Amino acid sequence: MRPHKRRQRPAPPPPGPPVDLVIEAMGGEGDGVAAGPRFVPFTLPSERVRAEGGGERLSLVEVLAPSAERVEPPCPHFLACGGCALQHWAHEPYLAWKVERLAGTLARQHIEAEILPAFAAAPATRRRLALHARKGSAEAARLGYKARKSWDLVDIAVCPIADPKLQAAIPAMKRLAAPLFEHPKSAPTLHVTLTDTGIDIDISGVERKSGGLSADARMQLAERAAEADFARVTLDGEVAYMARQPTVRLGAATVALPAGAFLQATREAEAAMAGFVAEAAAGADRIADLYCGVGTFTFRLAEIAPVLAADFAGEAVRALTAALASAPGLKGVTAEARDLVRRPVLAEELKRVDVAVFDPPRAGAAEQTAELARSGVARVIGVSCNPATFARDSRTLIDAGFRLERVLPVDQFLWSPHVELVGVFQR
Repeated sequence: MRPHKRRQRPAPPPPGPPVDLVIEAMGGEGDGVAAGPRFVPFTLPSERVRAEGGGERLSLVEVLAPSAERVEPPCPHFLACGGCALQHWAHEPYLAWKVERLAGTLARQHIEAEILPAFAAAPATRRRLALHARKGSAEAARLGYKARKSWDLVDIAVCPIADPKLQAAIPAMKRLAAPLFEHPKSAPTLHVTLTDTGIDIDISGVERKSGGLSADARMQLAERAAEADFARVTLDGEVAYMARQPTVRLGAATVALPAGAFLQATREAEAAMAGFVAEAAAGADRIADLYCGVGTFTFRLAEIAPVLAADFAGEAVRALTAALASAPGLKGVTAEARDLVRRPVLAEELKRVDVAVFDPPRAGAAEQTAELARSGVARVIGVSCNPATFARDSRTLIDAGFRLERVLPVDQFLWSPHVELVGVFQR
């Protein structure tokens, strides 16, 4: 029997001489698109540019005739850092492009709806960052984002999307990460959250097979966290240092955050989305909050009517339940840790529910929307970070007799191609 040969990827075409191109449109990843198609990053529609490389994806050499919409990027790391793709585009056309992409994604599923003016996050408002660390000196690691389409690290000094308190903490975070490289395979990521009680950092990617960090490295980590006055530092959820419990205010409740808990990326976007969801749920008699997390929408919804809340993350549900004591006067919340993919809340369990909210991960809520479609729920509010899976789930609801009435686009990940949304369905 012949041994199985592993198929090798074809080698990329050799780079040709530089070519002059006219950019005709913007692609889905934020690259300019010329005839061919050929994709050139950091370009804009109507620009004439010089590019080089082989195949469809080229590198920008020079902008020969700039667009009137081109602006000076605010970050010194732009072009090298892979964190932002669109800092060179004026705000209004950039935002209009995101809304057009959202409308196009819905149209591919033959869905029409009123698309409202977009909510746009401002610079210096991000409260959550994922920063990669690489070995530097004994006093400071290299810390930043991956370079564009590369595993190389761009060591950052500033980050214009981040809250000023996180920007100011970059040197302290580099110092914090320095003891994490005892094992050559360690490639740490610092998941940083600015909470109401200070900066919370959960570190992943430290090699554990060799026994994890030594006692000496853990002591250094704790000492440096204390020097920086971080609220908490955890290693894959295990507490390495804690001065204060990280908390956030969600509606009327104060929630003690589990390590690595999900929060919306900016406070302002969270407030806009939660306000929109609450307005759409007004008048409900009983509400289901599916994929509830730590209660981003739950506590606000519970001011309207009793809420049935469910999420796969047990720690998040426990934090939500514990926070109920801090918010007297709510109509009542029943929370359950439940895998909504393998065990969605069934149509029969939703008999008394007239409004349902779902806010799933990027993969969407196919199994749960199938149950919502079978149920007697009159109104559904969908929150999504992925318009493609939202459109798929919307089609399930529409085919069952719902209509997507209106959509709020949310630009929470500034200067990236990503757009989020909240949509309201009525049966």
